[in-house]
Amino acid sequence: MNSLLKKAPPSIIALLLQLAAFALAALTLRLLAFQLPPLLFGLYCGTLAAMFSHFAGLARWWLFIQFAFAPALVLMLALNIPPGFFLAAFLVMLVVYWSTFRSQVPLYLSSDKVWHALETKLPAGQPFTFVDLGSGMGGVLTHLANTHPQGRYLGIETAPLPFLWSWLRIKFGGYRNCAVHWGSLWDSDLSQYDVVFAYLSPVPMDALWNKVRQEMRPGSLFISNTFAVPGHPPQETLTVDDLHQSTLYLWRM
Repeated sequence: MNSLLKKAPPSIIALLLQLAAFALAALTLRLLAFQLPPLLFGLYCGTLAAMFSHFAGLARWWLFIQFAFAPALVLMLALNIPPGFFLAAFLVMLVVYWSTFRSQVPLYLSSDKVWHALETKLPAGQPFTFVDLGSGMGGVLTHLANTHPQGRYLGIETAPLPFLWSWLRIKFGGYRNCAVHWGSLWDSDLSQYDVVFAYLSPVPMDALWNKVRQEMRPGSLFISNTFAVPGHPPQETLTVDDLHQSTLYLWRM
């Protein structure tokens, strides 16, 4: 059972802990023959869920979500919001975040200052190939396609709405040296590219590093925005003066 939980995505573990918190809260109140108003019951469930999540080793930001979920649900029900609103919100979140619950890679958008920093690391005066793993809305691709037109640019995106947005952006923007594919970065062959760029999350960096080491050609460049590879210091770092003080980590293969 423990091994199954370790392999499960945090979202599934969080859901199971919410259910366990609800069951324990309901059971203890029943045994004590005690009743709580709905909001206080929600706070009780949230407190238990947050405690369970802490002991289960979930990331700290999950604790707030776990604590707030049940009280927020009670408040939403009290407002009597039409069910169609929640369906619409769910569909929007689905097409934007898609497989985030499995990949644990949310939609991050690189700042324009990161785009400018990337310009300085691209090969000058010669053709090259560039891939953006998790290309989002296509901002990196289209910017670099303008500043370095001798390059060939490919984006790989798994979420439907960002993919569609970037495809339209490239199609109607006239970017002949750009393309975007809908699919998983894990299915891509990195040996085709001179520069590989990623802005993912801490979770997949070990696996991505293994893929990079196995597939990228000698002399090619791997750049990660914000997220380093544990145990593998970069050969160069570049701090960007943007809102998040982003850092680019660079490895020459």
